[in-house]
Order: sequence, then C-alpha cells, then structure tokens
Amino acid sequence: MNDPLPARKVPNIQAELAKERNRAAAERTLMAWIRTCLALISFGFGIDRIVSAIRSLQVAGDFNPVRFSRILGLAFVALGTYAMIVASIEHRQELARIQREEDYLYTPRRSLGLTVAIALVGIGAIAFIGILF
Repeated sequence: MNDPLPARKVPNIQAELAKERNRAAAERTLMAWIRTCLALISFGFGIDRIVSAIRSLQVAGDFNPVRFSRILGLAFVALGTYAMIVASIEHRQELARIQREEDYLYTPRRSLGLTVAIALVGIGAIAFIGILF
C-alpha cells in the first residue's frame, strides 16, 4: 500500500501579492513615523540647547527662558518618543494581521497622526502663552 502524499495547500498568488503590498505599505508608514519622531525629538533637543546658549550670553530679567525652554524641549522629546513607541506597536500588530491565513480585514482604530496633532496643538498653545507672558 502506497500512502499518498498529503495534499499541499496551493497558495493563492493574488492574495500573497496583496499581503506583500500591504506589508510594504506598513513598512513605508513606519519609516514615515520614524522620520516624524526623529524630527520631534531633534526639535525638542535643539530648542533646549539654543535657548541655553543664548541665556549664557546675556543676563535675563525675572523670566527664566532656560526653564521654559527645557520644559518645551522635553515635551517635544516626550511626544516623539511616545509616537515612536505607539507606531512600533501598531506596525507589529499590522504585520500580524497581514500574516494571518484568514482574510485580511480592515479594522478601524484610533489615529496616531490625530493624537500627535492634538498633542502638538497643546504644546504650541503652552509655548504661545509662555512666550506671550
């Protein structure tokens, strides 16, 4: 008795190519978030360093721009770090969804871009008020 070889599942080439396109799109999205987060972190660090350098050259009055710039710089660094962590987590989840054998379905979720935009509005408002007074 010859045992027949177990039937191999033939991959659907169109579905596999669609998964590869989705994976490539997820990689491009992650790279865009990396650039955005790096810019936020660099901007926050730059604000602190520039204001500290200016402060060392002059004597200021009652307003301490060094402390305010440090808080503002740390806010940008924190926002960039938070966005990088969330983008990495979302990227891994997206790759896991694409990799599953069942049909890939879009699942709505909170927008990281909107979250970062709202945080930037808050940081901008605090900076505006801090500079105004």
